[in-house]
Amino acid sequence: MQDHLVLAVVLIGVLGIGAQWLGWRFNLPAIVLMSIAGLLLGPIFGIMRPEETFGDFYQPIIAVAVAVILFEGGLQLRFDELRGLGKGVRRLVLPGVPIAWALGALAAHYVAGLSWGTAILFGGIMVVTGPTVIIPLLRQAKLSSRPAALLKWEGIINDPIGALAAVVAYEFFFTTHSGAAGHEIESWQIAASLLLGSLISLAWGVGVGYGLAASFRKGLVPEYLKPPVLLSSVLLCFELANLLQEEAGLIAVTAMGVTMANAKMPSINQLRHFKENIAVLFVSGVFVLLTANLTPETLTMLDWRAALFVAAMLFVVRPLTVFLSTMGTDLRWQERALVGWIAPRGIVAVAISGLFAASMADRGYEDAQMLVPLAFAMVFATVLLHGFTIAPLAKWLGLASTHPPGVLIVGSSPWSIKLAEKIHDLKVPVLIADTSFRALRPARQAGIETFYGEILSEVTEHHIEFVRFGYLLAVGGNEAHNALVCTDLAPEMDRATTYQLSARGTDDSRKSVSYSLQGRTFLSEKVSLDSLLQKHWEGWEFQFTRLSEEYPPERYREGLPAEALIVLVVRKDQLLFQSAEERIELMAGDRVLAYLPPKAVGERREQAPDTSSDVEAIQEKKRAALEKVST
Repeated sequence: MQDHLVLAVVLIGVLGIGAQWLGWRFNLPAIVLMSIAGLLLGPIFGIMRPEETFGDFYQPIIAVAVAVILFEGGLQLRFDELRGLGKGVRRLVLPGVPIAWALGALAAHYVAGLSWGTAILFGGIMVVTGPTVIIPLLRQAKLSSRPAALLKWEGIINDPIGALAAVVAYEFFFTTHSGAAGHEIESWQIAASLLLGSLISLAWGVGVGYGLAASFRKGLVPEYLKPPVLLSSVLLCFELANLLQEEAGLIAVTAMGVTMANAKMPSINQLRHFKENIAVLFVSGVFVLLTANLTPETLTMLDWRAALFVAAMLFVVRPLTVFLSTMGTDLRWQERALVGWIAPRGIVAVAISGLFAASMADRGYEDAQMLVPLAFAMVFATVLLHGFTIAPLAKWLGLASTHPPGVLIVGSSPWSIKLAEKIHDLKVPVLIADTSFRALRPARQAGIETFYGEILSEVTEHHIEFVRFGYLLAVGGNEAHNALVCTDLAPEMDRATTYQLSARGTDDSRKSVSYSLQGRTFLSEKVSLDSLLQKHWEGWEFQFTRLSEEYPPERYREGLPAEALIVLVVRKDQLLFQSAEERIELMAGDRVLAYLPPKAVGERREQAPDTSSDVEAIQEKKRAALEKVST
């Protein structure tokens, strides 16, 4: 492989991205699949040993990847979002991080048998809970807002903090070891040197981030050059800080990311998406790289003490950390129990372990070669155990939604409110968002959940639990706003279930929005909000019809008026919305919601009296009214 470096890079990239795709396609933990790919590539089949293949470039590749990953993590940290999260998140950071660091170091020393230097370094690394792992778990489990916010923001904040803890420990023991070879260095001198170097690196990162953000705001860099300029600046910031103090670049790039995240740049979302894409490439490649570099001899070092260490971290260190750090908060015991169990480790833990392991071993800490295997053991154990238990545990504790994925409707109108009522009759969560309090009044009177405010506001996620919703309907009167809503929320809710009214028009229309900025076209290209409102005032109505072998789809379509609109189909607890891009193929057993002209409503009821959902909804409303009167 040494003579085929390009082939080695391609192989690592294909395996890493392939594992990511398989994880998405089959709803499996991608980090586990990447680890399996690396094990097959390295210690099992011996196709490649990256440290020998890449030679002197091996450590720099890992260092650059960790720098980009930490910068991307810092770019997610916005201070204004933390202010509304209450005392719980702050406690998980302080005193949570010092407690977790101390307990993890004790477990690494007394249980895993590591020396104090290596144990303290590894305890700092184990503070991290990877956001790239925890966020998919939160979506899978449909957690309620508070425990989901605690786990999400703990992962985002503690990722760079854990890296900084490892840097501090590494610099301390590196300085101590250097002093032993020459003259004695006092502890206060070591602490002062570390503090001064960290402060300078921190100031350097803040300065680079602030300067770059200012240049972007003033238009000194054209839009097409912003992503490459940003990436180059990250690497420059990282390397210059490393020249000042070894591994201080990790502090600098993290500070740079946090600074730019809070600089309120208009193009921050585009830059953030670019960095996410770059980070995914680095995460995929580095994880396969580190796993493939393991040897059978290294894997055999994972003995019973390593298993006891993993158990101690899972069942003692994490629960005790959460219990001690959240004392005095308003968290319920169920929330503390869930947060105390869920703490999956991710790519940062493995990457930083791989970054420091070789350097620590060169400094005389021979047991540092255990860092990477122990980190992989923690990743495997936490991802598998927490991935399979978070959903049932959350349901048992009453912290997860038992409803099917809901529908988020942006734009309140008489037509959208009637549609929301029909969806609500299906026992599916539905929420209407609008900037007009008056427009939302009929929805509130109908018992529909509402959100008053701009859906694109940065504080919206503090008020709306997006994990509850699997479908987005942007049906406001402004097509450009509908497109902007779909563009902004599609990464959060999945572009395949994001719809908007009247988005496309004709290709040569000056008024149409670019197709790259749109969601799927809801209903039809010819249907606009004005036309739907006109139909509403003409007396059109929504009507459910159940298809069966006796009343097949062909007969249903034959009796459907030409101007009628099929809106959605309910199929095995799944909602299929009609779109211009894909016509729904009806099947027996479907429940079809159509929008019909007034003359056709009565005819349809005579032809297909089995409109069971309408009957069930009416009966349910009658029962609710009787119960209200009786009470």
